[in-house]
Amino acid sequence: MKSIGSNRVHGLGDAIFAEMENWKQEAAANGLSIINLGIGSPDQPPSVAVRELFATEVRKDDAFRYPLSEGSMAFREAAAEWLVHRFGVEVELDPVSQVTALMGSQDGLSHLPIALGDIGDVALVPDPGYPIFAAAPMFAGLEVVRVPLLASNGYLPDLEAIPADIVRRARYMILNYPNNPLAVVADLAFFARWVEWGREHGIVLVHDLAYSELAFDGVRPVSVLQVPGAADVAVEFHSLSKSFNLGGSRIGFLAGNAEVIRALRMVKSNFDYGVFEPTQSAAIAALRADMQAPFGAARVYEQRRDAFLRPLLAAGWPIDVPQATMFVWAPVPTAAGMSARAFTREVVRRTGVVVTPGDAFGAQGAGFIRIALVQEESMLLEAAGRLAEYYKELKKV
Repeated sequence: MKSIGSNRVHGLGDAIFAEMENWKQEAAANGLSIINLGIGSPDQPPSVAVRELFATEVRKDDAFRYPLSEGSMAFREAAAEWLVHRFGVEVELDPVSQVTALMGSQDGLSHLPIALGDIGDVALVPDPGYPIFAAAPMFAGLEVVRVPLLASNGYLPDLEAIPADIVRRARYMILNYPNNPLAVVADLAFFARWVEWGREHGIVLVHDLAYSELAFDGVRPVSVLQVPGAADVAVEFHSLSKSFNLGGSRIGFLAGNAEVIRALRMVKSNFDYGVFEPTQSAAIAALRADMQAPFGAARVYEQRRDAFLRPLLAAGWPIDVPQATMFVWAPVPTAAGMSARAFTREVVRRTGVVVTPGDAFGAQGAGFIRIALVQEESMLLEAAGRLAEYYKELKKV
């Protein structure tokens, strides 16, 4: 019998997650209580008002008809209105041609390379970066070139360091600020340089702004679309999963350049029939409520961040305090003397706390682990206490 699975499937890097599951089961079998901080899935519900509206919409007789692939006009109008409210008049976009609904931003990120590139074209992706950034263009037959995000450059890409021959073949470049997994932000001055660079080289700029509402200490993340003329070369993904706790409902949108929007719509119209109408109605309610009074998910994660880091920093673990997102990006202790993957396994086996090795996000993630703050504060304190004790043991060796 011939081997099952395409070369593309075999090229995916999902083995680590299967390994993590095995480690978790091993730890549980050894009597450890498991605290899963490996996946960034929000643990809080959306607002009561949004849930009640969703329940009402689901009971309507016509709720289960096929929706439009690009989303209802009501949803696209609400999304466009929210963008202006949140980021200013510079991002006032036409909801007809410059906004399209998605089944979560991952839906759009998965299909966008098919819309933008041909086999052999180059996709520029950040390293470290969210895994779908590289997996999607690989599936589409594009050549993936990883652009390092280094501490020495403030975790921003060095655009001038990208080889000229790569730039000539690049169809698009994707970035993500606030960044998963680095938990850092970028300012408007950087985005202005990025837009100028993209325009100069004819490269589509793709910004994943899934964590726009999860920033701390007074930081307000900016949109690339705030740069004058950015919609000539840029599109931006927005997600209601993290900002409004609608993760399981699968809703987000893409906004910006009309030609890119049109191309993505053409691809998606051949794959799906769009987002469930009651989900769109719930999303509209969430966006409109946020324009009246911010939902405030960031406050929860800021409090969790502070509580979680306190015992780890007190133990001497040199962790940079996250500026945004729901993640902590922690260096593998030098005393451990092991890779991120090996250290992750030991953390699970010794403490029962599940974290993700940094190399799951690219080569630049080697030497780090990502910790997701997706449990109640009491559980996070328990996890932090276990990790702090393990760190102290390592320092004694």
